[in-house]
Amino acid sequence: MKYKLTHLTEYRYVEPVSTYHSLVCLTPRTLPKQLCQDFTIEVTPTPAEIEERVDYYGNTTHYFSLHSPHKKLTVKTTSIVECLTETTGAPIRSDITCAEARSRFMNDRSLKVSLLEYLLPSPLIKWDPAIIHFAEDCFQDDRPLYECVHALSRKIFTEFDFVPDFTTIHTPIREVLAAKKGVCQDFSHLAIACIRSFGFAARYVSGYLETLPPPGKQKLQGSDASHAWISVFIPDYGWCDFDPTNNVVPGERHIITAWGRDYSDVPPLKGIIFSSGKHTLSVMVDVIPMD
Repeated sequence: MKYKLTHLTEYRYVEPVSTYHSLVCLTPRTLPKQLCQDFTIEVTPTPAEIEERVDYYGNTTHYFSLHSPHKKLTVKTTSIVECLTETTGAPIRSDITCAEARSRFMNDRSLKVSLLEYLLPSPLIKWDPAIIHFAEDCFQDDRPLYECVHALSRKIFTEFDFVPDFTTIHTPIREVLAAKKGVCQDFSHLAIACIRSFGFAARYVSGYLETLPPPGKQKLQGSDASHAWISVFIPDYGWCDFDPTNNVVPGERHIITAWGRDYSDVPPLKGIIFSSGKHTLSVMVDVIPMD
């Protein structure tokens, strides 16, 4: 399957912004089952230079700065991505139990060092007894780790409501757990906190999900959005993705942009502005099948 991705971000400022520095993390990764064939970025006002970089996690980012007053900023990225997998998220078979996996993380020094940042708390992911209690019925030492993470994903999907604008990215996980509602970033952070609290490695994945229209209805432009899910390291197998928001194993409709410890490592745009006024933000995303 091949997709054309368009991500349009627009900032409008009450007062002119004199200086702006930004880092854009919207380039789809090229992976064994995903090929980014083309990527362009357009910024208005036009910066003198857009510099491409690769971060610590291997994500492609773009840096630019503006030094002239402006009251509107738009950043538009366009990508062509081919998903090479013929499956739609078929589950793997891994019989390594939670007890065996935890022992490997504790006793295999080279493995532990290579995954350390995904085992420890991170800026937006911490846990407490309530989070551990929420997940403890999903993780039994004699059950396969893969099945346990799948059970956690299903539990979050079943017990939580998807409610846009209820949280911000800085809402603590414990508040999401108490309210039993949030969005994909919240559910991913909660799942990762649960998994790490039991001694396993998990990372945050940012990307896109093609949304299908209701039967007989035309797909709406801008109906897609940035999405987030998780990836868990299974010893002797590797990284395995789970989408707790939809209770599915990500397949060709999930397009990976970046990964890190949590959202703070891979926001689509982050920057610094010099201005005394407020601003409004709008984002429109399209994921359009080309085949």
